Amino acid sequence: MSGPVGPPGSQLSAEQADNFEDIEKQFAVKVVQHMSTYWSILERMRGSQLRLTKMDDEIYEHFKREFPDFDPRATINEDDMKSKAGKEKWRNFIMEYEKKVDDYNFGTMLRANPSFEYGEKETIFAVRMQFYAVEIVRNREGLNDWIYEKAHPEEAKKQ
Repeated sequence: MSGPVGPPGSQLSAEQADNFEDIEKQFAVKVVQHMSTYWSILERMRGSQLRLTKMDDEIYEHFKREFPDFDPRATINEDDMKSKAGKEKWRNFIMEYEKKVDDYNFGTMLRANPSFEYGEKETIFAVRMQFYAVEIVRNREGLNDWIYEKAHPEEAKKQ
């Protein structure tokens, strides 16, 4: 039998630590699957024609009201987003969807800027509702259409 692992006074056993590691790996796999799936969809369809949820209109309007200074073309300032005031503002926004959107608070990755692909330095950790809010705005404003056009240059020329 293994003894406790972790700081003095903690009750975490080696078996529990292994379980946490497994959970972290499963979480990472889900996050990567979500990123890959979303990118794949944007390569197949212009973001401006995409609906991410049944509530896109409501989320869009709510986000624009709560974050009137948000510039969807600009790089998201992660420090502002995760500051005490930023967290509070986002928490209030997100909690409106607690019973309306599945996995509303599940962790995911968000591109900091709509002009870049997913990459280590181009992404920030966010929760699903932050992802939906930001990406719905980007899609509505045509900022993700370049992904489709890059994947289908012959289609882009026709327009």
